[in-house]
Amino acid sequence: MPAQSRNVYPLVLASASPRRLELLLQVAVAPDIVDPAHIDETPERGELPDRLATRLAEAKARAVARRHPGAWVLGADTVVACGRRVLPKPVDELAAAACLKQLSGRRHRVLGGICLVEPGGRGHVRRVTSIVKFKRLQRSDIDRYLAGGEWRGKAGGYAIQGWAARFVAELHGSYSNVVGLPLFETCALLEGLGFRQGMIGPIGAAPAAGTAR
Repeated sequence: MPAQSRNVYPLVLASASPRRLELLLQVAVAPDIVDPAHIDETPERGELPDRLATRLAEAKARAVARRHPGAWVLGADTVVACGRRVLPKPVDELAAAACLKQLSGRRHRVLGGICLVEPGGRGHVRRVTSIVKFKRLQRSDIDRYLAGGEWRGKAGGYAIQGWAARFVAELHGSYSNVVGLPLFETCALLEGLGFRQGMIGPIGAAPAAGTAR
């Protein structure tokens, strides 16, 4: 596909996550529109974490692409898994504490699903896996973390870019994937499908005024 202007083929981020927007801006990819998908993210019966991450990323991208025909649409999802078990986005401190206890002293996987829908409607799905090991957490570690509130809205009940970084003994793979979006793979997908460098905004650029949030 030949290079086109951003006005002809806008880039839509199908996510409500401020972290994903910040990560894209960090590498000078400025979405024209931020339009969250608001889909049901409940795992299907017997669904494995790997499939959940890619299924939700594609479902988000497809849902938003129907609202923005002729646009590039990027959907993403992050799943934290201990073995075959998917850890939730905890709704309260009790659930967040249960996640942290599950992660304490062991390795877990962070699965990042991404889906890019081209202006013509064709979708491309990728999955990235990062391995994280937590130190053995003391009750005081968990209590202090819960009190800070960073667990809210985070898969697995923690944010690696915040205070929880002190829990991480090992990290193998993409750091940005653990934050919320694997940047290397996302940029490679965009550029490989024809989203030219000339379509990527200047460093520090933000979505145009009046776009959806």
